[in-house]
Amino acid sequence: MSDETIEPAADVASSHTTGRKSGRIEIVGRVSGRRRWTVEQKLAILRDAFGPDGSVRTAVERHEVGSGAIYTWRRQAMSGALSGVPARPQATFAEVRISEPPVMLPAPPVEAPADARTAGQIGIELPSGVRLTVDGAVDAEALSRVIGVLTR
Repeated sequence: MSDETIEPAADVASSHTTGRKSGRIEIVGRVSGRRRWTVEQKLAILRDAFGPDGSVRTAVERHEVGSGAIYTWRRQAMSGALSGVPARPQATFAEVRISEPPVMLPAPPVEAPADARTAGQIGIELPSGVRLTVDGAVDAEALSRVIGVLTR
């Protein structure tokens, strides 16, 4: 910020004052041209603007920076572009491929005793010699998975 003080040539009261004479005139102007901010300065300004008890307006006035620059720096800081450290990646979709279910060999027919048929039970004998007896109300998908594991 450049402050210049201009001393008036003569103490002359003007018609728009109340008779009070001022010995000094202060001209406050903005710095001309573009300013360059270091990463540390930008982060300090962001802490001032968005930290506890922070205010963008206060930071704009204190550091003489535009509010647009503050929000741009905040976006850059959140993405990691400001500090050069990339931010953690956001959640993304993963490609999933569903394969065909394994081919199931049909179980050899087993002659079940007459009392098993009437009780609603199913007897299964696998080629490996494993025998299963299940209730007639068994979940077909669950049974298929169990048989798939046992035939491996």
